[in-house]
Amino acid sequence: MANQNDEKTNVQDGAWTSNQGSSQFSDVFDDMQSAEPEILDADMQVTPEVFDSARNDLHSAVDSLTYDGERVAVGDAAYHHSGEPQKRSFVAGTEDARDASLEEKPLSEDTVWVGRIFDVNRLRVSLPDGRTALRDVVRHPGAVAIVALTDEGRICLVRQYRTALGRVTVELPAGKLDPGEDPLDCAHRELLEETGMKAGKMAFLTTTATSDGFTDELIHLYMATELTFEGSDPDADEFINVDLVPLSELVDAVLDGKIEDAKTIIGALICDSISHRLPME
Repeated sequence: MANQNDEKTNVQDGAWTSNQGSSQFSDVFDDMQSAEPEILDADMQVTPEVFDSARNDLHSAVDSLTYDGERVAVGDAAYHHSGEPQKRSFVAGTEDARDASLEEKPLSEDTVWVGRIFDVNRLRVSLPDGRTALRDVVRHPGAVAIVALTDEGRICLVRQYRTALGRVTVELPAGKLDPGEDPLDCAHRELLEETGMKAGKMAFLTTTATSDGFTDELIHLYMATELTFEGSDPDADEFINVDLVPLSELVDAVLDGKIEDAKTIIGALICDSISHRLPME
């Protein structure tokens, strides 16, 4: 049986400090790992007495935890990372000061690949515990999607082949923002180009992150009404068919799992639930 002193916990130097001392918790872990055999059980596990003592020391240190000199958490809030879920009212990700203990700080960013629509960058970041990691990020200029609702309660949907999926999808009309373009202007432009519909009024619905685990792409969703057909003008490499589908049938398709496209799911459900309350422009 290997002696547990053979592999001590490696507490790396970093930006984390505690008012309890500059040891960065290493003393606590050393106490747990260098315990004498007589206070260990047969399976070489730390006994409850040793664990309780170390836990109390760790809690005391965490209570005064700082990152780069800034206080980031107090008490239990500091070690909620993988702990028991907390019952609380909803708090947005930009509004909870305790979330500072989750932040990753970019140290460098290099371009790996430059494409026609998006770029791929590699970031080196500092983790909350002081270690570093690499993050590959797709940089995208953003896009819009439009829930275009006719006076008869039908939604404009586009049918197009998606090479990435290898099949035809049914989606809301959408498109990429041009450099410096206002999302509202883009929504009017893309709706006309893809469906031939001109909107008399346009209302903002929401903004959604398409896949925030690896890309900064944001899609701004709008609802368009007072539609008139003027003729479509899709891009040269776009081949599209346009359907006018009852909103109720689109919502049923979403709830039945027949729609995979995230922006279409979000737009349909929001439009169905709050369209009568939206201010139109």
